[in-house]
Amino acid sequence: MRLFKNLVVVPLLLLGLAYMAAHWWVHHPLSLPATASDSAPLEFEIPAGTSARGAANRIEAAGVRAPAALLYAWFRLSGESRGIKAGVYEIAPGTTPRGLLSKLVRGEQAMVNAQIIEGWTARQAIDALRRSPDLTQDLEGLSLEQTMERIGYPGQHIEGRFFPDTYRVTKRTPVSTVLRQAARAMDERLAEAWAQRDPGVPLQSPEEALILASIVEKETGQPADRGRIAGVFANRLRIGMRLQTDPSVIYGLGDAFNGNLRRTHLDTDTPYNTYTRAGLPPTPIALPGMASIMAAVQPARTNAMYFVSRGDGSSHFSATLNEHNAAVRRFILRR
Repeated sequence: MRLFKNLVVVPLLLLGLAYMAAHWWVHHPLSLPATASDSAPLEFEIPAGTSARGAANRIEAAGVRAPAALLYAWFRLSGESRGIKAGVYEIAPGTTPRGLLSKLVRGEQAMVNAQIIEGWTARQAIDALRRSPDLTQDLEGLSLEQTMERIGYPGQHIEGRFFPDTYRVTKRTPVSTVLRQAARAMDERLAEAWAQRDPGVPLQSPEEALILASIVEKETGQPADRGRIAGVFANRLRIGMRLQTDPSVIYGLGDAFNGNLRRTHLDTDTPYNTYTRAGLPPTPIALPGMASIMAAVQPARTNAMYFVSRGDGSSHFSATLNEHNAAVRRFILRR
């Protein structure tokens, strides 16, 4: 009888101990390399089509100090091994096997911010994204024209095409994917703004609105002036007066501009020289934000035909040339 009891009790005791150990392990933080921290958590990738066993192997290979066989056993015993999703993941200190599996099943991938700033040129935006260590670089060696083809906009000029915003994307997202998302966002915002345009605005298409918005973006130092600056340009367009905006001249100079705009630059004709040519330049000159886009399609009603920087970011507006010349002497020549 005693032997029979031992044959029953001992296995049950061992089974209970095994259960307690497994329960402790599942809820106990995983051991990570000393290099893993809140600022730089452990990263690993599960490619599409990877099995639960393959996922466990990749997690161990990334540096988690737990046998892949044990991780795989936990995935199978949980009943959720088939729900593990592909992607790039991060493990922060304190993550338990239970928390890790929950993350994998929910597909909670590592996320990063990809930022595009108002007033940047398209080239500046691309260069910033190319410098990001968290994105996959898939545009190396491509020209701007080839970049537009890659993101699905063949034949379109690249300037002004990306909506300035902070895009929340999964880590290792290709740069081309971020640009495609930004281009589609610009299409949507521009269409939304064009549908709300002032009936009297002197623009013939959303493309012209984008061009004017880019000029307003570059000319605006204080947000409160944005509508009036757009109003000045709208007034000039209505009567065929040249826009005479320095940012467009500078854009046309490209790499030849050294930061010092001279009279010879204003007198040298280029497609972007709004001192020598009437109307809008042929393309946008920067990436405008939504406020500048709305200002372009809903400019403030003003009798001003001129404006000049006060030197503090704000602008002084004038209705006549004499008033403008006096303002130039006051705010520009004295400096």
